[in-house]
Amino acid sequence: MSKYLGIDSSTQSITGLLIDTENNTIVAEESINFDEHFKAAYGVENGVFDLGNGAVHSAPLMWAEALDLLLQTLKDQDHDLSQIEAIAGSGQQHGTVYLNNTAAPALQNISSALPLKDQLAGIFSRDTTPIWMDTSTSAQCAEIEDGVGGQDKLLELTGNTAFERFSGPQIRKFHQTEPDAYNNTVYIGLVSSYIASLLAGKLVGVDPGDGSGTNMMDIAAREWSLTALDATAPDLTDKLLPIAPSGQAVGTISHYFMGRYGFAKDCLVLPFSGDNPCSLIGLGLVTPGQVALSLGTSDTLFACMDQPRTSKTGEGAVFASPDGEHYMALTCYLNGSLAREAVRDIYHFDWGSFAEALRITVPGNNGGLMLPYFSPEIVPKVSEPSVVRQDLNEADAKANIRAVIEAQALSSSIHARWMGVDISSLYVTGGASANAEILRIYADVHNCPVHRFETANSAALGAALCAAHGHQSATGNAVSWQETVAPFTEPVAGSTIKPDKEAVAVYREMIVEYQALEKAHTVAS
Repeated sequence: MSKYLGIDSSTQSITGLLIDTENNTIVAEESINFDEHFKAAYGVENGVFDLGNGAVHSAPLMWAEALDLLLQTLKDQDHDLSQIEAIAGSGQQHGTVYLNNTAAPALQNISSALPLKDQLAGIFSRDTTPIWMDTSTSAQCAEIEDGVGGQDKLLELTGNTAFERFSGPQIRKFHQTEPDAYNNTVYIGLVSSYIASLLAGKLVGVDPGDGSGTNMMDIAAREWSLTALDATAPDLTDKLLPIAPSGQAVGTISHYFMGRYGFAKDCLVLPFSGDNPCSLIGLGLVTPGQVALSLGTSDTLFACMDQPRTSKTGEGAVFASPDGEHYMALTCYLNGSLAREAVRDIYHFDWGSFAEALRITVPGNNGGLMLPYFSPEIVPKVSEPSVVRQDLNEADAKANIRAVIEAQALSSSIHARWMGVDISSLYVTGGASANAEILRIYADVHNCPVHRFETANSAALGAALCAAHGHQSATGNAVSWQETVAPFTEPVAGSTIKPDKEAVAVYREMIVEYQALEKAHTVAS
């Protein structure tokens, strides 16, 4: 047998991806959409509850019910789940799950005769889970930073400044606003460790990758920081299990899943991680210097680092990699496809003519520059929409099209410097990665080969690869991470674009001008 299951519990769905490492194939890929199946029962919209004033929650019992439905669907499709050697997974980052003192015995004694939702409804000390979309904790962020000795101290300790979406501020708010429920909580986990706990039939700790997104973990030691915990809430050490080391099985699968779905009794459960760290693995980024760029609604740049370098200006986040050795740097730009589509629509182009405009215009755009902040920007921080042109005629459609792509590529180079990564290759995903002319500009700006990588579920794939690597290590058949990911993370055949030396030289000079323009228009924002 050589089959491994990766499970990704995201905001709007739960996905299972089954791989066969003997044949190097994806055997199955199935998703359960929360709204489609559970909107009536739980009242979710796009998988969440908007409670107002920035508070956004979801339902952990719904996730348990969705896990049942996912596994039943795979079984109904005639996949033999007894052949699965190990399971690992990913969860939407930062969401906190709160359980009471009935949770551990309930998980241990659960019966395969009844679904999870009928047996676990009473285990929660808080019925809902604040998730990554929740921005209601600004006051708690400031309090945590003060509690550890300031923003720089928290950054040095945990790899990140206090962020409203992170778990620590959410826990502090829960303690402050619902003290009785907090006192009745005996276990606080994340979405990832909660799903892993269901599968293992016992409470499971958070892994370093997801622990990095809490503002509570010592990023270098990969263990909870007592300083950060004390600044977050009282008695927190009693409510958290130790960090679960990446790659080390937390146990075998619960008898519930053996009896209900036919899993083998020796099927291992590996620690689950966050969706971003799992995507790092799913894109094959297990060597420092490898960088991926997702060109989506927003553009996200993430890299594999050998050390937990931090961004003192708040340009990005740092997480531990599930490979147990490296770290992940992540920077998000809001004006991704938002800006590309805005320029396309202003000049009434389609994507074909958009690509042609890039092909026939020259690198450097004859000096024409644009700051494409069609919406408020995250990096650099721009609070109000603002489109700035320098030596660029607004009426020149083709020049404006080149300007927006050159701006995005130049910005991605400037704001990747804090990572301390010598970018040796760039893997590009997302809708805009289909445009070779866009990729050509990124290759020239970064002076490295650009490869197109096509995957819809990199987090679930990364989880499955974590399961494979962990199982092989546990059974004495350890292989390197490079060998583990290589068969599943090859770029699209023929997609590689190499940099052009003349264009590289143009952009080396242009980036100085662009950075000066950016600085002049963002310092006051």
